[in-house]
Amino acid sequence: MQIKNYPIEGVVEITPRIFADDRGAFLETFSAKLFAEAGISDTFVQDNQSISKKGVLRGLHFQKPPYAQAKLVSVVVGRALDVAVDIRKGSPTYGQHVTCLLEADKRNCFFIPVGFAHGFVALEEGTVFQYKCSNYYNKESEGGLLWNDPALNIDWGIEQPLISEKDEILPTLEGFDSPF
Repeated sequence: MQIKNYPIEGVVEITPRIFADDRGAFLETFSAKLFAEAGISDTFVQDNQSISKKGVLRGLHFQKPPYAQAKLVSVVVGRALDVAVDIRKGSPTYGQHVTCLLEADKRNCFFIPVGFAHGFVALEEGTVFQYKCSNYYNKESEGGLLWNDPALNIDWGIEQPLISEKDEILPTLEGFDSPF
């Protein structure tokens, strides 16, 4: 398993070793022991999956405390550009973001700790995005930031993404009162 730490504290990419032969392939997608060695000790309680057309952008979302969630995200089919924005008050990287290209063929995953807004854009038709969450979803605790906020300056790598009405009206970072 290969571990890559990002410049924003707590964000980690994990790429498993894939054992392939003429029968197919085998890989270990999760190991609490190896993840703990990489600084990930969260317990995951809920798995989610979305299927998206090419160009669908979902985010930037988070759950407010006490329902805040760490996420372990991956792509089972297709490719997606994943984005994590630091919204932790007092963090030296507050308002900064990192991106990770998630690829089904590579089977890499991206760990996003509590205190981040998260989003992704599907780069292929029928992209299947999967994520583990450290807390249960709670509708009243939904929060988010506007995907194209100029203050965030995120390069999504796509001209005209397909966005939900809900995601089009999220607040910008300016004046945002982070719950973290």
